[in-house]
Amino acid sequence: MFPIHSKGINEEQTYQQKPGKQQCREFNFRAFRWMQAMIFFIEEVNRNKALLPNITLGYSLYDSCALEPQAVKATLSMLTEPAHEREEGCRDVPSVPVVIGNSGSSLTIAVSRALQPFRVPLVSYFASCACLSNKHNFPNVFRTIPSDVYQVRALAHLIHRLGWTWVGIIGSDDDYGYLGTQMFIEEVTKLGSCIAYRLVIPKVLSEKKTLEIVKKIKESTARAIVVFSIEAEIYSLIEEIAHQNITDRQWVASEAWVTSTLISDNKNFHFLRGTIGFALRKAEMPQLKDFLFKLSPLEKNVNQFVREFWETQFKCSFNETGTSEFNTSATTRRYYDQTCTGRENLEKSKSIYGDVSNLRVTYNIHKAVYAVAYALHKLQACEHGKGPFINRTCGDIYNLQSWQVAHYLKEINYTNEFGDQVYLDRNGEPVGTYDIINWQGNSDASIKFVTVGLFDASLPQDQQLLFHEEEIIWSGGKREVPRSACTESCPVGYRKAARVGQPVCCYDCVPCADGTFSNSTDQAECAPCPADFWSSGNRTGCVVKDTEYLSYSEGFGTALATVAVSGAAMTTAAAAIFLRHRDTPIVRANNSELSFLLLFSLMCCFLCALTFVGQPTEWTCCLRRTSFGLSFALCLSCLLSKTVVVLMAFKAALPGNKVTKWFGPLQQRLSVFACAAIQIALCSVWLTVSPPFPVRNTWLYKDRIILECNLGSVALFCCVLGYIGCLACFCFVLAFLARKLPGNFNEAKLITFSMLIFCAVWISFIPAYVSSPGKYTVAVEIFAILSSSFGVLFCIFIPKCYIIIFLPERNSKKFLMSQTRSVK
Repeated sequence: MFPIHSKGINEEQTYQQKPGKQQCREFNFRAFRWMQAMIFFIEEVNRNKALLPNITLGYSLYDSCALEPQAVKATLSMLTEPAHEREEGCRDVPSVPVVIGNSGSSLTIAVSRALQPFRVPLVSYFASCACLSNKHNFPNVFRTIPSDVYQVRALAHLIHRLGWTWVGIIGSDDDYGYLGTQMFIEEVTKLGSCIAYRLVIPKVLSEKKTLEIVKKIKESTARAIVVFSIEAEIYSLIEEIAHQNITDRQWVASEAWVTSTLISDNKNFHFLRGTIGFALRKAEMPQLKDFLFKLSPLEKNVNQFVREFWETQFKCSFNETGTSEFNTSATTRRYYDQTCTGRENLEKSKSIYGDVSNLRVTYNIHKAVYAVAYALHKLQACEHGKGPFINRTCGDIYNLQSWQVAHYLKEINYTNEFGDQVYLDRNGEPVGTYDIINWQGNSDASIKFVTVGLFDASLPQDQQLLFHEEEIIWSGGKREVPRSACTESCPVGYRKAARVGQPVCCYDCVPCADGTFSNSTDQAECAPCPADFWSSGNRTGCVVKDTEYLSYSEGFGTALATVAVSGAAMTTAAAAIFLRHRDTPIVRANNSELSFLLLFSLMCCFLCALTFVGQPTEWTCCLRRTSFGLSFALCLSCLLSKTVVVLMAFKAALPGNKVTKWFGPLQQRLSVFACAAIQIALCSVWLTVSPPFPVRNTWLYKDRIILECNLGSVALFCCVLGYIGCLACFCFVLAFLARKLPGNFNEAKLITFSMLIFCAVWISFIPAYVSSPGKYTVAVEIFAILSSSFGVLFCIFIPKCYIIIFLPERNSKKFLMSQTRSVK
């Protein structure tokens, strides 16, 4: 059964379908070639003496007209047609043993249901609907074409390989279109692509509906369009596409139209060039071409469609009226003014009928005919007692039962002359093996079908799809794979951010956050950089984080180190002045030994600031804190002792007071070293229990690493710092109490001012230290050390040095005695 007449088109004339009316009048040259090919294959079997010896196969031809009602009508006519002898000597055949057909899934479904009560097997050569694999619903259907399951898988993997994430789908209004598009959607979405739209080509395609479909195609950003339809259904749509000059779409064809000579006409060259799709495997049959061109309408017993073909091909008419008695499609013949002779040269005429360059569906018909022949051969060769039926009986080939033929069709499994394995069993339907076809252009602006790859479902999944991308011509004649996406590709350094309420393939491109990167396009998420790395400026990679610490090489570090050295130098100068004038009254007052010890501690305070500059190491971290703690403890111990000396000296000046003997030079030395010893003990415990150590601070800043010293034991550090604070407070209180003593002994004023500066600096140090980030924390600490040290140096020693150098007359015993008498 073949669609000799279609609902509307051939390669010479198109149609405008009227809404609500189904037409069946256009002669289908391609289907007529299929029918002639089946005749050729049957005659080939009959000539084969090894296959079905003494048996000649016969056939009856029926036109389905590509319409389900007509296909069912033809089926019922075939089943009820009285048997008659075709040739002399042939036996009557009481029933139809097998039907070869149909050309489409919907037609095959309709015919199979009509045949099912009669248990007549149906071998389809072009019905690929996956629904036909359900043997519960279609127990009598066999086919030589793979199920759409394989084609859908192939198409989905092709879309995925080409990077098309935004795809439009068009399907015909039948089982083939609906089920094909539905399976494709399920398969392609698993691979990460999205569907931009899904359109249906109705059976009755009006101009309004055509324009609606084309408008949707034009408005969509999807450049790749997958079409599940037969050529007759899509032809009018392609005409409108050409009419509106839509050239920037990449068409992906199903096997039903990927090798359509009709659609690939020269006038569609600019619109369909680059079309790609999967086609059935083809075979070379040179003898078939000779058979096709030997056709003559003048021969006896020629089939009922030959003359109509001849009239349509040569635009002439035989001297006949009415409708052919054999034309079961009941179509109206077209008449031409020119009369046919029947001797016109068929080889020189141009039509799809003579095109045997892509025998794909024809090859499936070859498989169908030979599958039936091999089934009948096995039935003929069956030996009684070894048969497959009840009591191991065999069927009688001269009294054929359709269900017996169906049984042997299930067991068909052979390798044909083209090297392909043929089997029809339910659990072994033909495996999906397809050629990847690309529509490329010839020099004459015609389209040629070029095989650019292969899909073989029998291979491991990662090897099933193979194509040569460099050989493919894409839409517009370009060599570059077109892009079909909802949004432009996100460049490196960006990630995809889904749009609310839209498919996952529609997204915005958002720059990677700090500390992350993306080094490929369309990344869903930015990858985090390793711990010691940070994202580059363009977020395309990671670079090693900058390490930061207060170094001597930078201006700030150099300035602080210079100030610290300057302070130590000034302290040394003051010590030199005091040493040179050690016998003068101003130096000898208040115990010169304490002054020199105080100057030594101040020099240590200035120099300990240098340990805070530079890259932290294990020994510098320990040295920083301990040198700071010991230097300031010694300095404050000296100041405290000096303050006590001032108080004791005043008390000694009172009549009858002998307190100075209890706080002489020895006691002063012991008190200084006792106070310092406590700090030494605290530092020793600190260094023993949990000393400071260098760390790489990666949590303060994300883009850089701060090299700093961890305090180790915070509690012991607080003890060291707290002890210094206690000494400073005690010293300040005593100095404040002694600030109004007579001028000769009033060093307490200077100590009070120095302690005011000291306390103010370290009280303000705490919030500044906490709020300063990174290396500036160390700078604040150095500033506090230097400020407090300069405060002591300037308040206590600079005034005395000024008097020694610039006012020597005041540095005399006579001047001091005069000041004493004036006070009294």
